[in-house]
Amino acid sequence: MNEIFKALNDETRRRIIELLKDKDMNAGAIAEEFNISKPSISHHLDILKRADLITSEKKGQFVEYTLNTTILEEVLTWILTLKK
Repeated sequence: MNEIFKALNDETRRRIIELLKDKDMNAGAIAEEFNISKPSISHHLDILKRADLITSEKKGQFVEYTLNTTILEEVLTWILTLKK
């Protein structure tokens, strides 16, 4: 769970998650939404993948990224148990 909170601790990664909430995207399309280099976007995507917050699938010559809502549901469930 530490990897998840580390990944969520960055504004750029949270914005990437927000983008993927609406639709699956490739790295180029994600990079177009930011004013940072493509290698930086790749680094952020790698951190999100290691935290299992997103998944990737090769589609032709592109890699498409998808939000992993299952892991977010698990984190939310854990947080809600703290309220009891």
